Amino acid sequence: HFFYRHARLMGLVTLWLGVIFLAGVWEFSAKQLRPCHPRMNVMFLKTHKMASSTVMNILFRFSEKHNLTLALPAGEGYHLGYPQRFMAHFVEGFKTMGQKVRLWVQKIMPNATIYFTILRNLVSQIRSKNVNEFLASPWTYYNLSENIYNIYAMNYMWFDFGYDNNAVDTEDYFQSVIAEIEQAFHLILLTDYFDESMVLLKNTLCWDLDDVVYFKLNSRSEDSIQEMTPESKEKVKEWCSLDWKLYQHFNRTFWRRIEETIGLEKLAQEVNLLRMRQEELMELCLLDPKPVDKSRIKDRKLQPFQSGRANILGYNLRQDMDNATLRACLSLVTPELQYVSYLYAHQFPDKKKKDTAFPLWWR
Repeated sequence: HFFYRHARLMGLVTLWLGVIFLAGVWEFSAKQLRPCHPRMNVMFLKTHKMASSTVMNILFRFSEKHNLTLALPAGEGYHLGYPQRFMAHFVEGFKTMGQKVRLWVQKIMPNATIYFTILRNLVSQIRSKNVNEFLASPWTYYNLSENIYNIYAMNYMWFDFGYDNNAVDTEDYFQSVIAEIEQAFHLILLTDYFDESMVLLKNTLCWDLDDVVYFKLNSRSEDSIQEMTPESKEKVKEWCSLDWKLYQHFNRTFWRRIEETIGLEKLAQEVNLLRMRQEELMELCLLDPKPVDKSRIKDRKLQPFQSGRANILGYNLRQDMDNATLRACLSLVTPELQYVSYLYAHQFPDKKKKDTAFPLWWR
């Protein structure tokens, strides 16, 4: 189908809350030599349960640092239409009439934009408390007729790219989709190698170390997680075969990209620097050495949204900081919904503010 094929080509079509930077025009070349200039035009396809909230925080901070324009959800919502297919009017301040779906992303973004996303190994990705029971007999629970309500149960990385998560896995079909994804995206990172991914992102975009340093956001408590049995680990690769093959393919391209652009020795050095900087900032900013249970978060303004039965962890900040340090530390730990609300109010001061269920530190 023409409409479906072209709707799915651009990563934004199934974006939950993507990040787009609009600033200046630059030409990208993977072989460009330093010295280089920071890349400002960026589109990130947010995939689910793959540390995307942490990546979003990195991009939000960069946008603040450089006073960039963000493509933010219109109105009071926090989604760019997900799980519907993306349309430009989902973005605040963007009006369009009669545009074809395949043109909507290009209409929003400058020509010279970096498109990137992140994937994760299925075995570490699917960790809900009933995962082993589900995988023992998936068709007992899975209903094809429920369509988008099933997206998290089968091939949801595939769905997040804009494809049919219930599609039959044939080699021709798989290879045709891989070719389309590789044409649309400059860079695909891996959650399982997150620090290495941040180093690759930093080098690709010519950003600074502090631009990609992070505190892990939206992580779950251990009691919200069930590890897969050995049998389930094999079954999930069959049940989500498109996702499994997708990850395998881009795992290979990820390491090939590392070897071609950075080299393993330099990668190890930069990962070490990133982790050292992260430790410095954690000691400077945090009251506790790691994320804490939602019941132990002292400031409700830093309370993350709690999804389903999961216990989403958060942070407590030290109180002995000057204002500049406090603001920098806040930006590292602010949950996604609160950060979006803040950025929306800053970018659209005349619009009605987005409300979360929590107090907002910036009001």
